[in-house]
Amino acid sequence: MIDFLFTLDYEVYGNGTGSLAELVYEPGQQLEKIFRKHNARFVNFVEVAEFEKIEALGTDPAIDLVKEQIRAFHRDGFEIALHLHPQWCNARPESGGWRLDYSEYNLCTLQPARIEQIVEGALQYLRGVVGQPDFTPLSFRAGNWLFQPSRHAAAVLAQNGIRLDSSVFKGGLQHNHGLDYRRTMRHGYHWNFVSDVTVPDATGEWFEVPIYTEMVPVWRMSTSKRMAFNRRKAPASPMAPPKDAATKWNRMRDFMRWRYPLKLDFCRMTMDELVAMTGRIIQADRADPATYRPIVAIGHTKDLTDPHTVDEFLSFLGASGIPVVTFKDVIGKLAQQRAALGALVAVEI
Repeated sequence: MIDFLFTLDYEVYGNGTGSLAELVYEPGQQLEKIFRKHNARFVNFVEVAEFEKIEALGTDPAIDLVKEQIRAFHRDGFEIALHLHPQWCNARPESGGWRLDYSEYNLCTLQPARIEQIVEGALQYLRGVVGQPDFTPLSFRAGNWLFQPSRHAAAVLAQNGIRLDSSVFKGGLQHNHGLDYRRTMRHGYHWNFVSDVTVPDATGEWFEVPIYTEMVPVWRMSTSKRMAFNRRKAPASPMAPPKDAATKWNRMRDFMRWRYPLKLDFCRMTMDELVAMTGRIIQADRADPATYRPIVAIGHTKDLTDPHTVDEFLSFLGASGIPVVTFKDVIGKLAQQRAALGALVAVEI
């Protein structure tokens, strides 16, 4: 059985450049119109830290439009989820750009007390934005997908009521940040875990539903549409730290392997690519319909240059009989599977 989830990272460029109107609000409007047309909803991973800082320092008047859009999404059944780039927490505007605190780039490597401070502050801000004091998002996605080492961050997030992560992309490797998701290639379409997101544990209360990937030759990453995105990189920030030789070499090492993870990205992939990848998922489902397959696609507001493809792809999913859902729709199924697996383990013991 297949359930399809569109997840949207709702944010400006990673170095702080770009306007909220152009990179967040206007793409959000386009996607809302398209999804409403198909009576579908997406999961909106709201990058809370940057919005809180932009509002506090008054650097972009479109923040009010963005906050109202988030409230409207929440009212209308689009799932509001937590996304965090903690380098924004100590950010300040300087010399026409943002000076971000890259010492806090990976939430998981911070001290537990600092993780707790960041998470609780982000949730308080998000509750104010949606206008619901008791609101707690169901799902989380780490900035730059960095959910390793996951022990302390997972504990803090769980204490605050978050139950599901979607940071992992199978086969992921980032030498500069200690990210290594290669072992998850052996796992299924979802799993439970306790303190290490890469280690399935049926007793775990956490659910991991990874971003769907296929391992492909590196040259497959060089489609015309993807290369156009590379040429359209974020404007250089005068405050971004320079990349030394070691940083550049580590990034090259990420790609120096026979196969590389291609994310199911509904903003960066062509219609042919989206249909081909989904077609292989459909074939696997027909061969083994008993396996539950929650398929997570990812997109970014800042990457939405081709809304027509998103519209076409939603039509394709509808014609193929594949439901488009949110994590709130699948959490019950995941819990049932966890309970069944736990019972099986107990019998075997």
